Amino acid sequence: MTHILVTGGAGYIGSHACKVLHQAGYVPVTYDNLSTGWAEAVKFGPFEQGELSDRTRLDQVFARYKPAAVMHFASLSQVGEAMREPGLYWRNNVVGSLTLIEAAVAAKCLDFVFSSTCATYGDQDGVVLDENSTQIPLNAYGASKLAIENILRDFGVSHGLRSVIFRYFNVAGADPEAQIGEFHQPETHLIPLMLEAIDGKRPALTVFGTDYDTPDGTCIRDYVHVMDLVRAHVLGLKWLQEGKPSRVFNLGTGSGFSVREVIEHSRSVTNRAVPFVEGPRRAGDAVRLVSGSVRAISELGWQPERSTLDTMIADAWRWYQNGGYAR
Repeated sequence: MTHILVTGGAGYIGSHACKVLHQAGYVPVTYDNLSTGWAEAVKFGPFEQGELSDRTRLDQVFARYKPAAVMHFASLSQVGEAMREPGLYWRNNVVGSLTLIEAAVAAKCLDFVFSSTCATYGDQDGVVLDENSTQIPLNAYGASKLAIENILRDFGVSHGLRSVIFRYFNVAGADPEAQIGEFHQPETHLIPLMLEAIDGKRPALTVFGTDYDTPDGTCIRDYVHVMDLVRAHVLGLKWLQEGKPSRVFNLGTGSGFSVREVIEHSRSVTNRAVPFVEGPRRAGDAVRLVSGSVRAISELGWQPERSTLDTMIADAWRWYQNGGYAR
């Protein structure tokens, strides 16, 4: 059996990756400190609790399972927090990832799939971003991810580490079978916040900024279904296993939706009103972020099959109504 070490495998995206890895015949080994993940989400392989910064613990896990590759999701990812506490992001994301990379190299585990972000591009309004777009991150979250990309390239030169890096924006939806889904404490993502408002779990959704230079004044983002996203990660793993070189892929639909459009689609899908209030802009938020996926489609054979807004909301709503992990 081929083991894959999945950092952050108890989190939202990582747990879905574990399910798809299991379906593809791999054994996903979740490595997670449960600071933002859920033990209940670990359903598809072994669980090892630990910190990215704990080299001794990482060495133990590599020795026990001898994974063929690493799939690295574990990170802090809240833009507002990154603006307030940049040191936290540099310490956790960069130093933790460096420790993981060094442990992988020491264990001769030289295939590495990394969950990066299109936030490394910053705010480049009016364009569809591709892998060659200039990287000018606006906050410590995007900057920390860019630093990790550079670390991976350096270790590729020095130690033969091969990596597939995925850059993407807003991930949405849930496992269509509702075994796992999106649940954070505190919740910060638009669609689950909206579902909580619809369900009366919070008084209203706050729309941060209504005076942006967009058709309706609210930010525009590219949304990708979580199942489409993690299937791309498995394709990236196979790319490396076939001996192909390190590569960067953007994952997106090439079009974006404003916050107001997401609200309207949610009202239509759930057949319920969405209570919301207007608030000020958040520091670090870009106006419009849309990513193309020409390279992923042409080279990996990736297709975003479930990444329509209505499907993402419907799957998230089904998961939400199923009860989540700890509501």
